[in-house]
Amino acid sequence: MQIAQNSVVAFHYTLTNDAGEVLDSSEGREPLTYLHGAGNIIPGLEKELEGRAAGDKLNVKVAPAEGYGEVQEQLMQEVPRDAFQGVESIEPGMQFQAQTQGGPLMVTVKQVEGDTVVVDGNHPLAGQHLNFDVEIATVREASQEEVEHGHVHGEGGVEH
Repeated sequence: MQIAQNSVVAFHYTLTNDAGEVLDSSEGREPLTYLHGAGNIIPGLEKELEGRAAGDKLNVKVAPAEGYGEVQEQLMQEVPRDAFQGVESIEPGMQFQAQTQGGPLMVTVKQVEGDTVVVDGNHPLAGQHLNFDVEIATVREASQEEVEHGHVHGEGGVEH
């Protein structure tokens, strides 16, 4: 069976950046399982998996626009240190959930200077090319319930 709209796909992957550093991998774990066409994985990777079948191996390079987007400068802000009440020590790399007009947003601390903290609301992989080594493990037709819910149920998916 080929991967198409409403296929349930399980695949192993290794994700690297352009410097060759491994950012994530399914090695030693179960394959990643998703519902094709439901927006469960980044668009550039989903597009490249279309038409593939179990057993296929491929290398995919995803540009930022088809991955986690370009870096948006407006998502980087300076906030006062006292906005972090109850947090004794703030260090670069720490992540917090901020409440914004658009709803909750994960931010990463980039810099701390005195009473000012620079936070970044961009995804940590925004602006980066993503390189995937992929091996497709299984492909099956989704159940009606999976299609209606927009995600995989059972093994490798959501239990409810």
